[in-house]
Amino acid sequence: MLTLFTKDYGVIKAFAVGAKSVKSKRGSATSVLAYSNITLDKKGDTYKIIEATANRVFFGAGSDIITLTVSQYFCELCSFFGPHDESADEFLRLVLNSLYFMTEKNRNPSLIKAITELRICALSGYAPNLVACEGCGKYEDKTMYFKLDDGILYCEDCKKQNTVSVNRTVLDAMRHIVYSDAKNLYNFDIPEKDISALEKITEKYIIFQSEHKFSTLDFYHSVK
Repeated sequence: MLTLFTKDYGVIKAFAVGAKSVKSKRGSATSVLAYSNITLDKKGDTYKIIEATANRVFFGAGSDIITLTVSQYFCELCSFFGPHDESADEFLRLVLNSLYFMTEKNRNPSLIKAITELRICALSGYAPNLVACEGCGKYEDKTMYFKLDDGILYCEDCKKQNTVSVNRTVLDAMRHIVYSDAKNLYNFDIPEKDISALEKITEKYIIFQSEHKFSTLDFYHSVK
């Protein structure tokens, strides 16, 4: 039994008979982190894989424990946030691109993780309001303050309790992730210290919004 994240049907479960056999022609196409063309047969609520051909298997994820763990985390995010029995084209494209940039382009896993977390929130209906200060409408301050529980931004004069400070570099990155076109999503880079700050915010935000404990995220911190 496999969990598939599909373009047309979102998250589904499907049987792959004989896929574990060394002689199976579907073994590679049904392995973890494989992007494949799959023919399905549906009877009632049950899917069965008839044919499967791999387009790309992200072998590069296994070359580094952090990269592999983040890749597995993306799978868990798909399972939790992905739509079920409905189109997931944009969502699937995001995860595939994130895996590509992390494993093939060797981009910083922490940056790709942060991009994926915040963009998934935006696609899932949890987009934060990063346009301007909620209190006075100020677009930018030396330091802005982000409220994790409701995704609202405040300036120095209007800041509330239970907010986290955000410098201009991190705020620009967050705005880019939420509001940019998909084709430009990964077209930025920031210093290492700002990547760390960005990752902490996006991670806390996705946990606040989902109210879910991600096991792969716990493992990520244990190995990092």
